[in-house]
Amino acid sequence: MDISNMPDQQIKNNTGQSHEDNSYHSLSSYQPRTYRHWVKNKDLITFSVIVEETDCNISAVTRLESKARKSILKHRAIIKKYISSHPLFLTTLTPFTVEADAPLIIQAMAEAGKKASVGPMAAIAGAIAQFTGEELSQYTPELIIENGGDIYLHSSKNRTIGIFAGDSPLSGKIGLEIAGKNTPIGISTSSGTVGHSLSFGRADAVVVLAENAVLADAVATGAGNLVLTPSDIPRCIEYAGSIPGVKGIVIIKGEDLGAWGAVEFRTIGTE
Repeated sequence: MDISNMPDQQIKNNTGQSHEDNSYHSLSSYQPRTYRHWVKNKDLITFSVIVEETDCNISAVTRLESKARKSILKHRAIIKKYISSHPLFLTTLTPFTVEADAPLIIQAMAEAGKKASVGPMAAIAGAIAQFTGEELSQYTPELIIENGGDIYLHSSKNRTIGIFAGDSPLSGKIGLEIAGKNTPIGISTSSGTVGHSLSFGRADAVVVLAENAVLADAVATGAGNLVLTPSDIPRCIEYAGSIPGVKGIVIIKGEDLGAWGAVEFRTIGTE
């Protein structure tokens, strides 16, 4: 089964919850990343690298388009090849066990899915951001790779990551302050009200901080499925807090906000 025409944010959102209409062939088409104007890193050079439907926004101290494109192509090819011989890896809604000699990116996706109780493809965007980021980090001391809301961050400086939460009054008003000493780190946002990604929940934003972007992506997907009303925020926090490797979580539903873990807020503007 070919994934070449599916955005990472579409094919990642198979989850551990059963849903008869969860079809990868019926998911909506690619949409532009309209929230990117809130990501400001004036000390870095920012550029986009688009490979098929993978759309990465990258900030570094130097332009690395060629190296980034090569890395993204390589990791997409690995995933495609594995799916061609293991089609269930693409479609399963539950954790998937892979061989001990499976490619590292496949193992990472499977392990993240297992921890988060979701399918491995729930972590694809974070996996591409993480593995590309690890390769590019040898060429730049400052690096931010954002792949549809899934971020690999490696920095010696403190960085602020804005939170886009759709129509919530909190959207664009707050951000997360990430200390350089705490990177590299993975940061992932899932939403049931914004964008084209499939979610069984209705959270305006669920932001997960984790030891890597693969795990952050999987947990954000799983956590986002739990939030239908503000009353679901506590169980969402309990779910994320129970997973080894998760460092913090923020949940926004309308005017309500819940947070747990190593989360430091900063007020920001949208100008």
